[in-house]
Amino acid sequence: MAIRRLSLCVLLSGLAAFAAGSPSHAQSVDETLEPYRMLRSLQFVQDTVIRGDHSAADMQRFMLGTIDERLRTADPKIFQDPRNVDAALIYAMSGGNPATLELLVARDIEGNFDNRVSDALRKYLTGKGTLIAKTLGDMAVEYKNAKIGPYLALVAGNVTLAKDPAAALKFYDWARLTAPGTIVEEAALRRSLAVAVDAKIVDKASLYANGYARRFLYSPYASQFADLFVRFVVEHYDVLKPADIDATLGYMDIDRRREVYLRVAREAAIAGRKELATMAADQAKLLSGSEEGADALAKLYGSLVGVPTENVDDAMAVLMNIPEDALSPRDRALRQAAETVAKEVLRKPEPAAAPQAPPPVDAPQAGEAVEAAATDQELQDPFAQPQAADAAPGEAEVQPAAAESGTPPAEQAEIDPELRTFVDAGRSKLDAIDDLLQKEGP
Repeated sequence: MAIRRLSLCVLLSGLAAFAAGSPSHAQSVDETLEPYRMLRSLQFVQDTVIRGDHSAADMQRFMLGTIDERLRTADPKIFQDPRNVDAALIYAMSGGNPATLELLVARDIEGNFDNRVSDALRKYLTGKGTLIAKTLGDMAVEYKNAKIGPYLALVAGNVTLAKDPAAALKFYDWARLTAPGTIVEEAALRRSLAVAVDAKIVDKASLYANGYARRFLYSPYASQFADLFVRFVVEHYDVLKPADIDATLGYMDIDRRREVYLRVAREAAIAGRKELATMAADQAKLLSGSEEGADALAKLYGSLVGVPTENVDDAMAVLMNIPEDALSPRDRALRQAAETVAKEVLRKPEPAAAPQAPPPVDAPQAGEAVEAAATDQELQDPFAQPQAADAAPGEAEVQPAAAESGTPPAEQAEIDPELRTFVDAGRSKLDAIDDLLQKEGP
């Protein structure tokens, strides 16, 4: 790590001196720099960032801009060197300006660029990659031993994912195995975990989660990994072994481990998974030490699952003893939802009358939404699947129909979906009890 930091400092100082020089000197130096050499610096900086040195993030943006300018002003003859062609393609796949690749291909009258690759990448970068998924897959196989191989494999995985998750996993595996320790491996591992969780491939998901935690825990994209891991544990706890969870969390420091357990406890409580919520809350308490806020959250999440049960009185006693200032607005709203469910549990049924819907939860205002759980500010993922130009932002987000939840549309827009899940789960149990009493009669 010390050697890496020293190398980064040398790189930064050299580029700073280059940027601070006179315009004429900068221009002359710029014209002598080969794009493939500049790309190596970009790759070094990107790999430094995903290993945890977030101070290099600004240099990453600077390098992308510098390479972009160099490629745009370069003499077309320099692309007679295949290394510079590869550099241009890798730059485009690493978060570079797609318009620059368009420009270079338009100027290429000597056929230095493989038109099949450049055309496929241009479609991918404009959000039309799924239309040429097979083409990109074939190219990834053809170029698998070339410099652009790992990047093409990653791109092929992205566009293959929608129709063939198993094939996408193979592309991601190839990408990470041919570019170990790089930003390519980090992105491939993160995406592989998402695929395995969605496809319910528990053994592979455990393997990917363990590999990510071991190698890239301090990446600026690690909050995405944490989201996936929490979801993985909550959805598959019934078949997961505690050792599998401990193996991944064992790479984390105490603070991160406690945060993950708290998030697992919260999601499990909302989903009504009592055993998991209790286990995660207990683990979070053990890791809290003297930190009152974390201990309060552990008590909150651990007690929520007891609300719609016969232990409702004990659960609510614990919940109401948690200091108000120890909870975020979102968690205060969650406790309020639990109180609403508790009142319904304790409400005396009226078997002679038709079951009445309980009053809606007094939801927090829209402005009280809690900030994202990620501690570190994330960079834009350079390997994210580009969105189609004709797709409207948020188009895929479908709001639940008011008729399904029984909540008026005006109020439904304000209720946190997680709180609605918790309240609806409690109401479903109460409705079942009321139906049973109705059948038995007075």
